[in-house]
Amino acid sequence: MTRVEVEYCVPCGMLNRAQDVAGAILQQFGEEIDEVSLVTGDNGVFVVRADGETVFDKTEDEFDVDAIVRSVRPYVGASA
Repeated sequence: MTRVEVEYCVPCGMLNRAQDVAGAILQQFGEEIDEVSLVTGDNGVFVVRADGETVFDKTEDEFDVDAIVRSVRPYVGASA
């Protein structure tokens, strides 16, 4: 099953955004995914990974919770 990791910058105060993304992923996919984890980081990091693949990086993408959820969708059910 799919594992999603949300790495966020603690000193930057990105916890709320990380929780919003994790919550939206859980709400959308529920029992279809194995895990959504919040990983603390620093240096401005905000990266979302699905099964180890980066699906969102704030240095390259505009923050949009719905777009992040859509980027996770191809990984849901793809793992066996």
